[in-house]
Amino acid sequence: MTGTIFMVHGMWAGPWCWDKYKDFFEKKGYLCVTPALPYHDVNPDDPPHPKIGTASLIDYADFLEAEIKKLAEPPIIMGHSMGGLLTQILAARGLGKAGILLSPAAPAGIIALAPTVVYSFSACLLTWAFWRKPFKPSFDKIVYSVLHQTPVEDQKDYYKKMVYESGRVIAEIGFWIFDNNRAATVDESKIKIPLLITSGGQDRITPAKVVKKVADKYKAVSTYKEFEGRAHNVIGEPGWEDVAGYVYGWLKGI
Repeated sequence: MTGTIFMVHGMWAGPWCWDKYKDFFEKKGYLCVTPALPYHDVNPDDPPHPKIGTASLIDYADFLEAEIKKLAEPPIIMGHSMGGLLTQILAARGLGKAGILLSPAAPAGIIALAPTVVYSFSACLLTWAFWRKPFKPSFDKIVYSVLHQTPVEDQKDYYKKMVYESGRVIAEIGFWIFDNNRAATVDESKIKIPLLITSGGQDRITPAKVVKKVADKYKAVSTYKEFEGRAHNVIGEPGWEDVAGYVYGWLKGI
């Protein structure tokens, strides 16, 4: 399968996080589109966008749907982390011709609050009314949760690019049971396209055992692959080529 790959980034990130993958897949002949989610295309040194704290997953998904509909053909939708959950939502809306979920956040119905996840978000969870405030973890928390397999010399450069995320989105994903809007809910019966779902054996923020439950939810259309020794930053940490290569092989086979 060739064509367009629509790459959806995760929390605190932006199009820059796809640089290695974009280069890899463009050399394979794909057109890669890397949109910035609403309120993420800002200078990391500036204060957070005034609307980011209360932005919803639904806002993100609506924006991405509109961008996809501008394309000349249905794309392969590739999402990392929260972008993986957004890929699930978009697929359930009938968008895309295939989906690739790299270390995806879990949809409503799957308990994802493992101890390492709780620790990763502890500063947010201890902030009163976090669900309507912007949030960005400390450098140490990002290293623990996302970058612990990324070389030390690259960690600060990565962190400097990161921006604030929506506290509302964090609440919608982590506390879906209280969300009347059901923003993180995905009806698996509506997903008809093939899905590749990958996890990292050392991932602390989307643990492999949780990602496996995501794959099981879509077992009628999903292929699951765990990469031992990989952490959450599978699109940038050493060994990213192995994951990208596996993805490319899967795409050629469908």
